[in-house]
Amino acid sequence: MSQSLLNEASVLDRLAQARAAGDEGSGPPGAHTWALLEQLRGQAGRDKEATIALLNALFAVGTPPSRLHGTTSGMLLATTTTGPLDAAVKVLTSVWMPWQGKRFDQDAASGDNRMTGSSSLVGRLVWPLYSMRPNDGERAAFDFTTYVEPGKENPDRDVLVIDYSDIPDNPTLVIRSIRDELVELTPGAYLGKIFFRMPKLSGHDNFERIGFFALRTP
Repeated sequence: MSQSLLNEASVLDRLAQARAAGDEGSGPPGAHTWALLEQLRGQAGRDKEATIALLNALFAVGTPPSRLHGTTSGMLLATTTTGPLDAAVKVLTSVWMPWQGKRFDQDAASGDNRMTGSSSLVGRLVWPLYSMRPNDGERAAFDFTTYVEPGKENPDRDVLVIDYSDIPDNPTLVIRSIRDELVELTPGAYLGKIFFRMPKLSGHDNFERIGFFALRTP
């Protein structure tokens, strides 16, 4: 029997319970919230539009991370581009996920992305002039700066912006057009939106959301 789909009331209630309990659980910080996000990732394959609405509802009640420093593990929850492209990404990431998470330096308001060792080979094909850095058996890549400002889809909500555009070494193709936004759901568990910079409209930046991801601290 298939698992019943979550709805907004149940999702927000589970988040409220995790916040009230301090989200201790038996595992790392944010374990209960992480389990909820994993369930939503699985649900996206059965009802993508409903799941996107739930992720938006969770994002809207998040807060800017205040003490995010060091290594995090990452999970791609869903992409929100076109049907065929989303399907292709789902198939590819089911067999090979090069992205592992992010590292943050709170004092320097900066960070980078944790990539698998094998990702550097593919990276060389896509960005032949860009080199990923070895780091404890992984690769470090795509540096970013961080700052807090209102979200693109949530102008009434401050978010932590993860900005790749001002790093000269980042590839111009795709990477420097990415803007991530991150909110904390419970300590140790974070929900993010991925935006892509489109051609400007009336002289103003124009960003389109292309996906959701999650981070958690060890």
